Amino acid sequence: MPLSNAQMRDVESVLHPYTNLVKFRETGPLIIERGSGVRVYDEQGKDYIEAMSGLWSTALGWGEPQLAEVAAEQMRKLSFAHLFSGKSHEPGIALAEKLKEIAPFPVGKVFFANSGSEANDTQVKLFWYVNNARGRPQKKKIISRMKAYHGVTMVAASLTGLPANHKSWDLPFEFVKFAACPHYYRAGEPGESEEQFTQRMAAELQALIEAEEPETIAAMIAEPVQGAGGVILPPKGYFQAIGRVLSKYDIPLIDDEVITGFGRTGNWFGCETYKFQPASMTLAKALSSSYLPISAVLLSPELCETIEAESGKIGTFGHGFTYTGHPVCAAVGLKTIELYQQRDIVGHVRKMAPHFQKRLADLGEHPLVGEVSGIGLIGAIELVANKQTKASFDPAKFVAPTVFNFAQEEGVITRATMGDRIAFCPPLVITEAEIDELFDRFARALDRGLDWVKREALLQ
Repeated sequence: MPLSNAQMRDVESVLHPYTNLVKFRETGPLIIERGSGVRVYDEQGKDYIEAMSGLWSTALGWGEPQLAEVAAEQMRKLSFAHLFSGKSHEPGIALAEKLKEIAPFPVGKVFFANSGSEANDTQVKLFWYVNNARGRPQKKKIISRMKAYHGVTMVAASLTGLPANHKSWDLPFEFVKFAACPHYYRAGEPGESEEQFTQRMAAELQALIEAEEPETIAAMIAEPVQGAGGVILPPKGYFQAIGRVLSKYDIPLIDDEVITGFGRTGNWFGCETYKFQPASMTLAKALSSSYLPISAVLLSPELCETIEAESGKIGTFGHGFTYTGHPVCAAVGLKTIELYQQRDIVGHVRKMAPHFQKRLADLGEHPLVGEVSGIGLIGAIELVANKQTKASFDPAKFVAPTVFNFAQEEGVITRATMGDRIAFCPPLVITEAEIDELFDRFARALDRGLDWVKREALLQ
């Protein structure tokens, strides 16, 4: 099918993230024209259930009038102001106060950025700054995990444990050290219980710390649920086990809640779901329901005290972005949180989660599906060539991307991630009927995928 005029213009003008740019010249983009609730519509008017909330992020769905209204009102009142050189504005102050109020751990101050990548980049800079201030200049290494996703700036991409973020970019930087991905389905040894696997992960982390020397490690960063790595849930007791190891060596934990924050797992924050307390936290995406770009770094009072004291010695706190705490973005972020509270979005997630997880679990009966994992309103399936042996498909066959394309044709937008995993992360406002429609459409795509796999003789 020939490309439309808009598709051809796009192919010649726009550099697309996370896209095979050679193949893209043949397929062109799916051009979305409008959105309403959990659905988006293309230029032909076809509707799609957006089962990924855009990029794990449009928690309130599309077309929320109150967010549009508060943005327009703020833009008319104060379209731009910055936080440099001691200046401030009411939306930034109010949003910082609200985040401190709802945070699940003691927070001293909030630093605003524009994306999760910038926020995680800032996390590393701040821990370096603090350790220099405390006379520990050698304490600079950051522990991340394989299959983690923490962003795409040079530092954030180094923290990310995915091959595509490193190949041909001369990354990761050497100060980033990787612990194992705690994926029990793939990494558990024969006969090893989930609890035993957790203890092995903790022991391996301890061995890594000791090999690198504890006094050189500034922090560990972790997502409560590893999102872009394939919606990998931590095994039982994982965060408690690694928490004991980190505490033993005085290594703080940075909690990356870019995907899990604001109700996704059935609690306000993923660290509440998995019962651990971080030293700092990264927020983005659902902070504004992705209506405008904004992110936040939440810091413990102890970290803030050191940062403030060091800035006094130097004469300034030499970090910040032009759009740090942009008043329009901050106003939308504040209204977003207010809507979560007014509408009891966390309660709605808890009400919808059992049905969502049941429909997701039902996919586990399909011949193509190996693992099913999920919590709250997030989940994934892993496609396998043999359910009994867990044999994976040849990556060169692009099985998950092919099923993803079938799903899109059936009117549901998902996401194919590493290892032939397909993720689901719908807007938090989704209803039970919409959950059924989502999985009914996807089931048809999965059946088409099975027919294709059989024709290609890919099953083992």
